[in-house]
Amino acid sequence: MPLLSAPLRNAALGAIIALACAGGAARADELTLQDNAPERYVVVKGDTLWGISGKFLKDPWKWPQIWHMNQDEIKNPHWIFPGDVIVLDTSSGEPRLRLLGNEANDALRNQLVHVEPHVRITPLEDRAAPTIPRNAIEPLLVHPLVVDEADFQHAPRIALPPKERVQIAKGDKFYAVGNLGGTGTDWQVYSGNREIHDPITKELLGYEVTYNGDATTEEPGNVSALEVTSSVREMVVGDRLLPKIRPGLVNYVPRVPTAQIEGKILSTYGGVGDAGVYTTVLINKGTREGLAPGHILFTYKAARPVLNEKGKEDKHMMAPPEKIGTLYLYRVFQKMSYGLVVSSSKPITQLDDVRTP
Repeated sequence: MPLLSAPLRNAALGAIIALACAGGAARADELTLQDNAPERYVVVKGDTLWGISGKFLKDPWKWPQIWHMNQDEIKNPHWIFPGDVIVLDTSSGEPRLRLLGNEANDALRNQLVHVEPHVRITPLEDRAAPTIPRNAIEPLLVHPLVVDEADFQHAPRIALPPKERVQIAKGDKFYAVGNLGGTGTDWQVYSGNREIHDPITKELLGYEVTYNGDATTEEPGNVSALEVTSSVREMVVGDRLLPKIRPGLVNYVPRVPTAQIEGKILSTYGGVGDAGVYTTVLINKGTREGLAPGHILFTYKAARPVLNEKGKEDKHMMAPPEKIGTLYLYRVFQKMSYGLVVSSSKPITQLDDVRTP
């Protein structure tokens, strides 16, 4: 497709905007380019899909629209590597992005397409651009802070420490009950069972947990023997075992949920009172509401009652909710989800609202 010069590109975009205005209010899915959107961009090491999208779009979460992705492509996006060239094309009357790539990267993409589904290809993954900064979410990809209610209740548990010992540390053998897989199965050990309840319905959503270390099944059975392979704190009888997590590249395409979500922020990562950009928050919605990794939600300050002439709250009249930020969901449980704050105009706090854009 031919590329337009900057003046022609701006004229085409102006025509699009004029037509939209003539037709009434702008559509929610309308693409708006950055004022200084480049005609082409060369991907460099350290780029993220979100950051690249933000160079072209004022609303980076509309990434699938400017790429004209179908649902299959959203679920299995093309990998983007440093050295690839992304081109902005408006010749069809609406902006879209195209990937020029290069021979070396095309070879990598071909390898990614043809591998077996369960083969992990870390060297290739590590070269590809993730959707969001990996270091901002790494701790919660490897060691979650929360566990679903069902997962916690049905997880295997430590039932017996080493002889004449109460606490368990690295190198110790202990015994556990539950389905602990075959010899060599790896586990993460968690303690704590503080309940997390929905702030509105009071429903039990899951449990807050503390990561203690790793263990491996040595002798499977009704009562299995395991050995502690690493520990950050001592383990005790009653601690739960969950399958060891081996996270891959976070490359979920940012997109809007099809379901209408109205939820609340339960907490902020690290116990900080105010969450800013690249801070993780926990919300009270998950897969049962139709959420999935890559979904985008807006955050709002809840509506507040106006003040009457005497300076007291008039709860019959409320100021509208104030949009303050954008969340990218990267780990989703049945009833809860972790989201990374990717933009915010004000600090995001506990019990702020989250909604579908």
